[in-house]
Amino acid sequence: MSLILASNSSIRRSMLEQAGVDFVVRSPDYDEKPVQNAHRGDGCSLALRLAEGKALSVSADPDDWVVGSDSVVEVGGQRYSKPRDRDEAAVHLRAFSGQEMILSSAVALANGGELAWSHAEETLLSVRPLSEEYISSYLDAEWPEVGYCVGVFRMEGRGVQLFDEIRGSYFTVLGMPLLPLLAALRVNGILPS
Repeated sequence: MSLILASNSSIRRSMLEQAGVDFVVRSPDYDEKPVQNAHRGDGCSLALRLAEGKALSVSADPDDWVVGSDSVVEVGGQRYSKPRDRDEAAVHLRAFSGQEMILSSAVALANGGELAWSHAEETLLSVRPLSEEYISSYLDAEWPEVGYCVGVFRMEGRGVQLFDEIRGSYFTVLGMPLLPLLAALRVNGILPS
C-alpha cells in the first residue's frame, strides 16, 4: 500500500514530510479550468471539487491511496487564480490591499478509483494596506515563487507581512487542511493510531 500525493506543490510535499508521512508524488492529470469556469458556489465548495478531481485523476493500484488538495482565494466577492505574470501579481496585490481575503483549502482521499473522504475549510486573512513601494519590493524579493501561489503569497516566506490578522488554521493557509487529513489517514489504517 502506498500513499500518493497528487500535487506539484512543494509546500504540500513539505507539510507531509514534516509530519513524518511516507508518500510518493505524482502530478495530477486534471484540467481545473472547466470546473472553475462552471462553478457557481462558494470558494469552499470549489476547492473541494478541485481536490476531489485531483485525487481521482491519478491512476493507482487498488491498495494505494491518493491525496488531492487545492485552494481558492476570494476577495470582495471575486475569485482569484494564480497570476499569469508579475504585472498581474501586482494587480492582485493592489486589489487585496486593505481587504479581507477568504482562503478556502480542501483535501480529498481516493482509493481504488473511488472518493473515500474529503474535507474543506476556510480561513479569513485581513490584508493590511499595501503601498506601491511595498508591492514592488515584495515582488522583487518573492517573484517568481509567489507566481505559483493563489493569493500571491507564501506564508512560509515574506507573505506573512501582507497580513494584520489571520483567523483560522495555519495549515489551511499553507494550502492543505493537514490535521483533518492526518486523522483520515489514521482512520483508514494508512497511519498508525
